[in-house]
Amino acid sequence: MNPAQVAALVDHTLLKPEATDADVIALVDEAVDLSVLAVCVSPSMVSVAVKAASTHPESLVVAAVAGFPSGKHLPAIKAQEALAAVDDGATEIDMVIDVGAALAGEIAQVAADIATVRFAVPGAVLKVIVESAALLSLADEATLVAVCRAAEESGADFVKTSTGFHPAGGASVVAIEIMAATVGGRLGVKASGGIRTAEHAIAMLDAGATRLGLSGTRAVLDGLAG
Repeated sequence: MNPAQVAALVDHTLLKPEATDADVIALVDEAVDLSVLAVCVSPSMVSVAVKAASTHPESLVVAAVAGFPSGKHLPAIKAQEALAAVDDGATEIDMVIDVGAALAGEIAQVAADIATVRFAVPGAVLKVIVESAALLSLADEATLVAVCRAAEESGADFVKTSTGFHPAGGASVVAIEIMAATVGGRLGVKASGGIRTAEHAIAMLDAGATRLGLSGTRAVLDGLAG
């Protein structure tokens, strides 16, 4: 794939707690310069991103996270956070599941959590962050499969590997292959967390990812350009 083809699949991401308005504006400007699909920011930064995007003629999707990064928020709080982000102009939501519930086998609870957010923002693209590295290292493949199925049954549009904040790690080829085998063709699969090179990005896409979450987008695209 060439840089333009990969850029069209990228959520250019800034989720650092110390991010300022100026950082988000710079993120948007760089996203437009790189011709990526979207930016992904914290809920409190959505209005800044939307305003910055409006100064460019190019189309740019604004995504926001919900329940980030722990996923331990009450479902109603995640739903309200998602709704507030949509009200501010976000059209995509990346929500975090309660990983502890998944590890405990409480898949119905995970599904209900996702469904609560889905109900709150029916018009938004909903991506469900499953923390695949944690599920695979602390449980097993069957748990990751069950969570992906719960996301599909609860109305999600994507399953997503990672927040990038969990100590278990980020995206892996193994996780993407499992997720794509479970819901691919019906849901999108987003690889995110620790993807810093062109080679790693291409490996994710070859494994079945249909979207990439990148913070070092320019370095990845420059690597593709040779």
